[in-house]
Amino acid sequence: MVAHIRRARPEEGDLLTDLTIRSKGYWGYEDSFLESAREELEFQAGKFLPDFHVYVLELDGELVGFCSLIALDGGAMELHHLFIEPRHIGKGHGKKLWDHAVQLARDLRFRRLILTADPNAEPFYASRGAVRIGEKVSPVASGRMLPVMEYVLTE
Repeated sequence: MVAHIRRARPEEGDLLTDLTIRSKGYWGYEDSFLESAREELEFQAGKFLPDFHVYVLELDGELVGFCSLIALDGGAMELHHLFIEPRHIGKGHGKKLWDHAVQLARDLRFRRLILTADPNAEPFYASRGAVRIGEKVSPVASGRMLPVMEYVLTE
């Protein structure tokens, strides 16, 4: 099997939204929660701006995951998305996308990655070296807190 990472195309926005919902569902969220989160998770073609980096991971031509990054002030880049098709979770594809995102941020001379994680995904990011620096309220469910994490980009 050949894995390939490439820049996403604007017409793939709906595919990325559907993948995001399926990936989020992997954690056992109820359909009602996923439906209420759909608008927040929707990947809009208007997000494909020059400074918004969106990459997909294909395995033998099948889209199995994607990540996106956007520049923030203060030398930081936000890892905005990192989602994997549920049947491919746990097979190293998230790590491939993580490594790609880290290398891209380094190449663009950013000093750190900031991300807001699903609580279930926090251990994955922690295993990559990201540390929790705070939390924020979920835009979908009041009272639900999401970990905010940071990864320092070293050479």
